[in-house]
Amino acid sequence: MFKNFKSVVFFIALSITMFGYSQTEVKNKITDFATLMPIESASIYVKNTTIGTVSNADGKFVLQVPSEFATDTLIISSIGYKSFKVPVNEFDNDEEIYLEEDVASLDEVLLIAETRPKTGNDIVLKAMEKLTETMPDSAYIQKGFLRHKERNKVEFKWLIESAITVYDSGYTVSSDNHLKINVDQMRKSYDLRDVDSIFSYVSYNNQNAKRSRLKVKDVDRRRLTTNQLVKAIKWNDNRVNGLQNIFKGKLNLLRNANDARALFGENILDKHHFDLDTILVDNDRKLYKIKISESTDFVGLDTKGIFNEGYIANGWLYIYYDNYAFKKIEYELIAASDAQKVRSKRLFDTQTNHKLVITYMEYENKMYPNYIYYETPKLVNVGYKADEKVSDEEKERYNKEERYYYTVQEILFSEIILDKEVIKTELARDWDMDIFSPKPYNKEFWKNYNILLESEEDEQLIQDLSQRASLFKD
Repeated sequence: MFKNFKSVVFFIALSITMFGYSQTEVKNKITDFATLMPIESASIYVKNTTIGTVSNADGKFVLQVPSEFATDTLIISSIGYKSFKVPVNEFDNDEEIYLEEDVASLDEVLLIAETRPKTGNDIVLKAMEKLTETMPDSAYIQKGFLRHKERNKVEFKWLIESAITVYDSGYTVSSDNHLKINVDQMRKSYDLRDVDSIFSYVSYNNQNAKRSRLKVKDVDRRRLTTNQLVKAIKWNDNRVNGLQNIFKGKLNLLRNANDARALFGENILDKHHFDLDTILVDNDRKLYKIKISESTDFVGLDTKGIFNEGYIANGWLYIYYDNYAFKKIEYELIAASDAQKVRSKRLFDTQTNHKLVITYMEYENKMYPNYIYYETPKLVNVGYKADEKVSDEEKERYNKEERYYYTVQEILFSEIILDKEVIKTELARDWDMDIFSPKPYNKEFWKNYNILLESEEDEQLIQDLSQRASLFKD
């Protein structure tokens, strides 16, 4: 989205019209100079603003830059690579971008800095102590783009793309009561899940109805109305992967570090071990690359109504060397207890239950969320009914490829609002965080709005979904 913090008047005008002035579109592909492989999740942004995006799995990106920033510097950076910098109006959309590796010497840095923490555990503890300095300490609003998709091993079953607004009171205040989300506009909404969501209906009935408990085998799909299934699906969506869970849940590791039983709370070393791997470079700044591994206790998420315990953590932390601010988190929870291993394999066909990536942007000396990726398996059905007359080949395909679902939520933030009067005005309007309710499509709004570019594979699957969803609806 567009960026300008110089004038409240300009922002209000933007909020009303959202179009009517020129943009410069920059787009291309980012590639590793040595391997010629695409670089995923590289940052593309205008210097000293929060106008930006990230590259997709193919290394490709597209960014709309307001014309007033045409002479400003465009920066393309990725951790471990030398940055590419050029004025926006001199960027060549036809010339592929090649980034060269850039790694600092770990031995050299450690020799110079003898008074600094030496181990991964100590570095992370130091960074956690610095959160009061590096995280936002006052209220702010962010605007961004959400892509919410669900698929099995064969195809997409559900896709939502929306423009969202998030209000956050700041790091020092609990997110439970002081964080709000609004769905501003909807770009796409395709849903085919009601044809195979019997399990959601049974779960909803058993946890909400007063009558006797149901079993999946006792439910006849033909006797259920679409409205019954939609109601159950929506309940399950909010329970498992509603938008609020990303921001208010335990996996928002830094924002909610002060909460009771936080994963990155006082007992962080009971559930995680951190090893210093090396020193990398990100846009001319050194940062620590730190490996996350298991410690003495299992990790659990305390999810109501779901056995979401018995995990070990795995992944990486990237922490700036100069101020100990977190730049990037890559975090996975893997089934480790005997009970969770059996459950995960039987219900999801995977041992990795949660994948999280959060990158942060620095603005006015504070670190704000820039890009969020969250992936989790989701229980939709429990397999083919034994009494149905289908071939062995069809049964095998259904159980192996179509049964196991997972959901991916991606959010790209590209505007930060700090002005108190603007925030007050925004909070005065009605807020609606329901991403599952369709909204009218506003073509002019989306013409100038920055979105995440789909990978080539996802683009094809989305096209297939849109065609099938239209046919199903008709």
